[in-house]
Amino acid sequence: MRILIYSYNYHPEPIGIAPLMTELAEGLANRGHDVRVITGMPNYPERKIHPEYRGKAYVTEERNGVTIQRSYVWIRPNPGLVDRVLLDGSFVATSFFQALRGWRPDVVMLTAPPLPVSVPAALLGTVYRCPVVLNLQDILPDAAIHLGILKNQAIIRVFEALEKFAYRSSTAISVITDRFTENLNLKGVETEKISCIPNWVDVNFIKPLEKEDNEFRKELGLEGKFVALYSGNIAHSQGIETVIRAATQVAHIPDIRFVIAGAGPAVEKLKAWCHEHEISMDNIHLMELQPRDRLPTMLAAADVGMIIQKSNVVAFNMPSKTQVLMASGRPIIASVPNDGPAADALRDSGGGLVTAPEASEELAAAITQLYENPEMAQAMGEKNRQYALDKYSFDQALNRYESLFESLMPEAKPAPLGQPMTQTVTSLPKMP
Repeated sequence: MRILIYSYNYHPEPIGIAPLMTELAEGLANRGHDVRVITGMPNYPERKIHPEYRGKAYVTEERNGVTIQRSYVWIRPNPGLVDRVLLDGSFVATSFFQALRGWRPDVVMLTAPPLPVSVPAALLGTVYRCPVVLNLQDILPDAAIHLGILKNQAIIRVFEALEKFAYRSSTAISVITDRFTENLNLKGVETEKISCIPNWVDVNFIKPLEKEDNEFRKELGLEGKFVALYSGNIAHSQGIETVIRAATQVAHIPDIRFVIAGAGPAVEKLKAWCHEHEISMDNIHLMELQPRDRLPTMLAAADVGMIIQKSNVVAFNMPSKTQVLMASGRPIIASVPNDGPAADALRDSGGGLVTAPEASEELAAAITQLYENPEMAQAMGEKNRQYALDKYSFDQALNRYESLFESLMPEAKPAPLGQPMTQTVTSLPKMP
């Protein structure tokens, strides 16, 4: 098949949807499919276009069998609502022309958010007369309204209209949890149109590694310590201050250390917040996100991984780090809504503890419990690893996406006698 993936985020961006879409595109290419990716210039999570891509309108690259076609995006640090609208609008406008440069796809898959991408994706489906699959990673505008990001009623109505358009114009919708299916059913989307394909983790890349003889621990001077790790996005939906407060409540136990890794600007803001609140940093290490090739080593340095969300996060959201932490073979403490999919997954795996969001006392107590019960922690980590192997392996996800795409293909029609089954495709010249 020829598969066109429309994803605003992609390699080399280290967190969020970028690693997932990179793995999916390269995995499909490894299975013999032709894959093109339409994406923006790399900028996340710093919200600054990477130096080597600045000043360029379009860039076309080849990486691991995938053609990557990048286009200009309007990006500003600390974006407000207007900046976000300009960002989405710029990507929609510029990326559409990139999508027309190249071979005709058999299927288009777009990731959302951002919702406005559904417009050029629908146009491509019409131009190329091919099915369009909406890969839903979050449900907007519900999530943004709950978090207080969207308050303007006129803007909310625009996004609600975009949401309806995205669902109506797509041939099929893939969701990452059954909670998404329930939400879409309530909005009138028929179940037959929805496929639940959980996000995955490369269990051969992320795997249990030695904890004590660990480079990451040595660099931070954490040998012999009990390490509670949070690594990932630090934004509206996390509330990492909960971790800082929990750290102050176990400061009397010198062997417990906290490591928080995030994007540089977010880490600096967190440091300023600690200084403003006169919080001691003696048992807290704040650092920038590590390169992706160091991720397995960093995860292996932890005694427990943390998933942190605010109490107002919509219950159907599944943090992408859940599968990664499970695959690392470490126990998890999830400070998340009790009725959400992350809590469900941990209860199902038996691999961790769930505490109330923004409840630093509960988080501190859970960390202390695992510190005082190493056998329990080890057993939980082993259960998580097995659960990741059983539920979230990359090969399973690839199989499901291939099956979904193949189910949407029209049956091949026999060519007239004596004529090969060929297809003429007219495309614009490739951009440099």
